[in-house]
Amino acid sequence: MSFKEHEYVTLDIPSVFVRAKESPLAFVNQFDKVIIDEIQKAPELFHYIKAEVDEAKFRRLESGAATHGARFILTGSQIFGLMENVTESLTGRAAIIQMCGLSKRELNGSVFVEPFVPTLEQLLKKKKNVVPYDYKNIIETIHKGSYPELYQSPSDLTDWKIFFDSYIKTYIEKDVRRIANIQSEVSFMKFLRATAARTGEQLNLTGIAEVVGKDVMTIKHWLSILQTSGLVYLLEPYYNNFNKRLVKTPKLYFMDTGLACYLCGWNTPEQLTTGAVWGHIFETWVVSEVIKSYYNDGRTLLPLYYYRDKEKREVDLIIEESGTLYPVEIKTTSDPNKALINTFNVLQKIPDRQIGEGAVICLCKDILPLSDNNRAIPVDMI
Repeated sequence: MSFKEHEYVTLDIPSVFVRAKESPLAFVNQFDKVIIDEIQKAPELFHYIKAEVDEAKFRRLESGAATHGARFILTGSQIFGLMENVTESLTGRAAIIQMCGLSKRELNGSVFVEPFVPTLEQLLKKKKNVVPYDYKNIIETIHKGSYPELYQSPSDLTDWKIFFDSYIKTYIEKDVRRIANIQSEVSFMKFLRATAARTGEQLNLTGIAEVVGKDVMTIKHWLSILQTSGLVYLLEPYYNNFNKRLVKTPKLYFMDTGLACYLCGWNTPEQLTTGAVWGHIFETWVVSEVIKSYYNDGRTLLPLYYYRDKEKREVDLIIEESGTLYPVEIKTTSDPNKALINTFNVLQKIPDRQIGEGAVICLCKDILPLSDNNRAIPVDMI
């Protein structure tokens, strides 16, 4: 997806902001193709953009001309204001693209863009442009997180803390307070920290509510804010009526492991690997990277699930494509063995689905066969 033909303007610049507010029609009409950043600062523009989109559609219908891409690309740092205006003014006229932090592929300059599936065919294609990660680099990347500002220049841990201090303050004051009646920032910070501490785990609203000192409905509402903001992702269990013993609770993942580390007080990369949280943080990072591979391909409904039944048999990640289930385990081991794929057999009970190639994503150095159809995959090949 390329926007090289689009001009770029941002309403952060005072002169541009004033022009957009005072003459919105002239502002919109001056561009053939344009990216307007911080669009939520001038909501009146949405009315004129809607009129332009509708008129262009009418002209195409009259002439029979084909559509030539998007004329307006609208971006903003305040998701709630942006989406409110899109919903009110541009319903049915706008494609919504979920933007995440930088993926590992982007940080490495990889040209491989296919959504992740653990097939040998994809791994062999990807292997041609993989940038190998050493263990230290993996830990540092997971701890640092994926916000672009952290990669604009070399930064130390002081810069990292200052960035997230500012990010959380801005997020609460500009985004959260706008849509939620949060009377106590202290309680909301407790909620953020309690949620971050449970990344990679099954969602337990009651447990979070007890820590925060709020009722479950409040916690549920606050969690929906984090979802809308793109801070967390709820991975749903793979479920249908074939087995009543399957759990129906989603798993909670922070989309940025740097933010999760900051909220939990893990202030150095070394702290991650010395406690019980390391496995959950590593799993969170891997799942978020897989999610980004689908979002960056323009997918909005993701074919990603996990499996767990009441006997506690679990598959960390299931990718469903064209009636085939690809099972994935995520482990911090550098020495994977066949026992790690034993639970893949539970998927054979699912009717009308084929079981595809499976994988253990881990810290091994090379692709290793674990069985005829399953293999260990180095984490740098996500």
